[in-house]
Amino acid sequence: MTINDVLEYGFHQFKEISDVPRKEIELLVMYVCGLKKIDLILNSNETIKKEALVEIEALVNKRLEGKPLQYIIGSEEFMGLNFIVTENVLIPRQDTEILVEEIISRFKKESNLQILEIGTGSGAISVSLAKFLKKSKIVSLDISRKALSVAKLNAKKNHVADQITFIESNLFEDLTEEESFDIIVSNPPYIPSMDILELQREVKDYEPMLALDGGEDGLEYYREITKKSVDYLKKDGLLAYEIGYDQGIDVLKILKNDFHHIEIIKDLQKHDRVVLGYHK
Repeated sequence: MTINDVLEYGFHQFKEISDVPRKEIELLVMYVCGLKKIDLILNSNETIKKEALVEIEALVNKRLEGKPLQYIIGSEEFMGLNFIVTENVLIPRQDTEILVEEIISRFKKESNLQILEIGTGSGAISVSLAKFLKKSKIVSLDISRKALSVAKLNAKKNHVADQITFIESNLFEDLTEEESFDIIVSNPPYIPSMDILELQREVKDYEPMLALDGGEDGLEYYREITKKSVDYLKKDGLLAYEIGYDQGIDVLKILKNDFHHIEIIKDLQKHDRVVLGYHK
């Protein structure tokens, strides 16, 4: 079979389970064969070796069983950067880029920024902020030691390890109260507990539950982080959250007592996606 034959085969296999079947099979072929996208175009009639075909078929079957492609190939793109992903971390998503872009646009002219991320996971947010806010220093917290191991690898991979301090901590527990920050950012678990079973199979069966379950109403972590953040934010420091598509007003209400100039930012589908507020 040629590269083009395999791409056609994969497209038809994936079209019922993926919004981007062509992209998925291309990434799978590139991963197994060690190719770049340009190789798929220029060498589409080249024959793929038998061993590679066997491996591709096995991985296609894993994908058809519901395993996310990112966990199969072990990586995902975010903010134009490449991140290692394992089943110990959430897969970085394009929606989260909105949160990162909003912070960058507000602080790109600032220097010596002190940033805290709560629940770093793969490190996608912290690493991206470090990359684009080059003079910033970031403290990244996560309760999961395995997630922190992945985040550290991503900081090294993207050459920002010297800007980020990773700490194993349940929210703020292992921070000293003397520390203060210009920005606190978080993409916390925000799925209501009862809704977990309704999620896509790729999410509920493979992504870490610890990073999904936001308590009874999905707002548990917003309440906890907001309440404690005032002890660590400088005056007029920014608190920035990613939120669920229908949580904007609820999170705004959580912030209203201690924050001013609160904004709800929508994604490209016009759904609530980010809430920002400045410490009074």
